[in-house]
Amino acid sequence: MQNMDVRNELCKYARKIVDNGLVVGPGGNISARAGDKMYLSPSGFALEEIEPEQWIEVDIPTGAITDIGLRPSSEVLMHLYGYRAKPDMGAMIHTHPSNCIAFTLIEQELPIMFPDQAALVGRTAYIPYIIPTTDLLADAVAEKVNEASTILLENHGLVTTGRNLREAYYRTQVVEESAKIYLSARAAGTPKLLSDQEVADIAALESEDYRIQLLQKMK
Repeated sequence: MQNMDVRNELCKYARKIVDNGLVVGPGGNISARAGDKMYLSPSGFALEEIEPEQWIEVDIPTGAITDIGLRPSSEVLMHLYGYRAKPDMGAMIHTHPSNCIAFTLIEQELPIMFPDQAALVGRTAYIPYIIPTTDLLADAVAEKVNEASTILLENHGLVTTGRNLREAYYRTQVVEESAKIYLSARAAGTPKLLSDQEVADIAALESEDYRIQLLQKMK
């Protein structure tokens, strides 16, 4: 079995996603890259059920799927097109976080409200509703992956990317928390946002070191 380290890492973060309530039932799908291959969750499985040998191997240049008797996630094109569009992308996580979905029902642009959001996520892109599992959605996500590392899907959920699963997962957590904070603040009054200058100031604080420190704190 090839790339067992990647497969085991996928199992680890699949369980974290479920444990933190970022998907319900068999919803959501995740993948990681290893060279010219991506490893994707199989169709019909709840994420916490997937064993290391069950992740579906897909050749990124050709789209050829290694036959192990399981079908890849119905969002296989979204992941495949994403890796083709962003060669330095190491992982993609697609979840259905409740606060993110609620946010897309009333808003489009998720504002930056606190330093960790600015450092780990920055701008979050937005895609109006497109029927899931279609090449139209896959194309729309592929067009955004080089603009932003996090993408809200209207009435649907969230896509995050990263150099690895850890980075993509933490971005999922931060965007869900950001949506929750915004909805709570809006219910109470008018949210106070960080200004463009305040966001720029955070970026100037040796941003890479600051981001790494944040990632190390998030276990």
